Amino acid sequence: MKLGHLLGGATAALLATAVAASPAWAQEAAAAAATAPPAPDKGDTTWMLISSALVLMMSVPGLALFYGGLVRAKNMLSVLMQVLTIVAIAALVWVGWGYSLAFTAGNPFIGGLSKAFLSGVDATTLAATFSNGVYIPEYAYVVFQMTFACITPALIVGAFAERVRFWPLMLFVVLWLTVVYFPLAHMVWYWAGPDFLPNQPGDHGLIYGWGALDFAGGTVVHINAGIAGLVGCLVIGKRIGYNSEPLAPHSLVMTMIGASLLWVGWFGFNAGSNLEANGVTALAFINTFVATAAAALTWALIEQLIHRKSSLLGGATGAVAGLVAITPAAGFGAPGTSILLGAVASAVCFFFVAKVKNRFGYDDSLDVFGVHCIGGIVGAIGTGIVAAPSLGGQGFFDYTVLPAVPGTYDIAAQLLVQLKAVGLTLAWSGGLSFVLFYLIDKTIGLRPTVDAEREGLDISSHGERAYNL
Repeated sequence: MKLGHLLGGATAALLATAVAASPAWAQEAAAAAATAPPAPDKGDTTWMLISSALVLMMSVPGLALFYGGLVRAKNMLSVLMQVLTIVAIAALVWVGWGYSLAFTAGNPFIGGLSKAFLSGVDATTLAATFSNGVYIPEYAYVVFQMTFACITPALIVGAFAERVRFWPLMLFVVLWLTVVYFPLAHMVWYWAGPDFLPNQPGDHGLIYGWGALDFAGGTVVHINAGIAGLVGCLVIGKRIGYNSEPLAPHSLVMTMIGASLLWVGWFGFNAGSNLEANGVTALAFINTFVATAAAALTWALIEQLIHRKSSLLGGATGAVAGLVAITPAAGFGAPGTSILLGAVASAVCFFFVAKVKNRFGYDDSLDVFGVHCIGGIVGAIGTGIVAAPSLGGQGFFDYTVLPAVPGTYDIAAQLLVQLKAVGLTLAWSGGLSFVLFYLIDKTIGLRPTVDAEREGLDISSHGERAYNL
């Protein structure tokens, strides 16, 4: 707070008079304090470190258990190992060159290598938040964004679970992060300059400069991972026995535990993306809560209407669909419109999972495309609507003009920008992911042998069993 807010105007005036009449050494001390370098806000720093831990929990154990329960018992450990190792690899790659490529100046598509291996980053360097003059340690920003880089490629593996070789997949992850994720993160989130508005002075990524709204990763994380997963499952092919053998989940209890951890961790994912602890952080928190609740309930109700039974798998899948959809809108919309967004996204994702996948016959093992890509698209487009001040939204994310002035936000224009961002994300990730999958498959091979796949990847790839009965 400013001094006048703490002491009151009269007291502050008296203090200023006293300083002016004080000895020279006191005046020098006051001048030094006024020109001291900025210090990180301790409360914001604490929140960002907690948020980072919550997002890490989403990957391990959350996503690992969610995916692990959905596959057959003979492949559970393979999924756990894939998620665990991807997190480890992504963390090291992020420190090596990912942070620099994503969040330093370069061009509209990619940053540079000025901070490779965190060169120039130490315990004294700071990162700006969205409020003027408020900072957090740069390390806190590095580690928060690192957790996003860890979970995004881990999401992809669900699309071709039970039929991919371990080390070729890890090679894909390193290449995919480098040529797909880091540039996209730069295009959507990188900004540096006197303000946070598009088309203003300062350096920023391409999509950010368009004015696209993506609070916590609808494009960068979910559409990106979802379309890559679809491409991967098409290149690798269907599981042996798809549509002719039972491929049911082996432990929905495990899936429920994973989904619950995802929901809790997602508060760090979304509310942490505000980079500080204030009213917008609380807004992102409650929006994440109610959109997810609406989505889980919507999926269960649809199943009751169609199948006369509401399944736990459906409820958990609906919850994830809601989490995905609210991600880009979390800090922009109001709780009421967030509920509607979650419900709509759940219904659309249900249609893709239950109808579209069967119609086209692609084997997206754990519905990564149907939930993450489709849910991300609904959320990204919906953000352009729910952000409107006339609907209780925040307008464009600019703290210097909050609250947004009704009538200055053009929903139609914003929807066009959102569609451009979605289109570029699909083209960028889909095209480059296909090239990477195809090249690796044609060189060292992505798919295990028929015998290895039938035996199960737990034994054939890792020499272990999840359950020794």
